Amino acid sequence: MLTLASEADVLARFGRALADPIRCRLLLALREAPAHPSDLADALGITRTRLSNHLACLRDCGLVVAVPVGRRTRYELADPRIGHALDDLRTAVVAVEADRSCPDAEQKDCC
Repeated sequence: MLTLASEADVLARFGRALADPIRCRLLLALREAPAHPSDLADALGITRTRLSNHLACLRDCGLVVAVPVGRRTRYELADPRIGHALDDLRTAVVAVEADRSCPDAEQKDCC
């Protein structure tokens, strides 16, 4: 059973992964289907070196895994529930953005 501290650590790792737009795009791409690094780099329009650094971060966060396929490596989400979590988070943020029910959002630039 996770303690409150370990639950916070898990969420912090997820937050760290989502803190960069490229990592977000990577997670969304892998939500659609597993892929090889060269295909991901081409799809995202970034260098393979840059992609490698972002994939390492996502591996360290426990969100993606590298699967050997012959001489190549394919990347995929570590668990299908991560894809569902991304969908839920995206739709929740979009709903909140559309609602803007926070009365202080404009003045405090908080939401």
